[in-house]
Amino acid sequence: MALTASEKQHFLAEPHVAAFSIAEQGRGPLTVPVWYAYEPGGKPWITISPHSRKMRAISDAGRFSLMVDTVTPRTMYVTVEGPVSELRPSTDEEIYAMAARYLQGAELDGYLAFADQLGEHATVVLEPEHWLGADLTM
Repeated sequence: MALTASEKQHFLAEPHVAAFSIAEQGRGPLTVPVWYAYEPGGKPWITISPHSRKMRAISDAGRFSLMVDTVTPRTMYVTVEGPVSELRPSTDEEIYAMAARYLQGAELDGYLAFADQLGEHATVVLEPEHWLGADLTM
């Protein structure tokens, strides 16, 4: 059964791991798992290394897709695709907010120490243009 716009937004707001997908010249799309953040009615965003393959592909294509799904307790998915609306250096607050969405306690502290060693991060904000979503549970 297709999801309503509100159901898609609320599902995307949950802390799933997304499949990030972006077209690359002369090959299939680059598709890798990423953490993302989203609030209903807002714009999804990710943080990545400004020197990564993902960043080079974003700079070339200017748009990307995120797909999140779950099979427990029910099979559902949502995809959102659109152009990049903002690209800038990440703040410490954004790095913390993203990590705290997925981790807590000692795991969060350990990840933040690791992320600090990685150097600078970039925040990439998606302008939602196309949505798909369905609840496949019968």
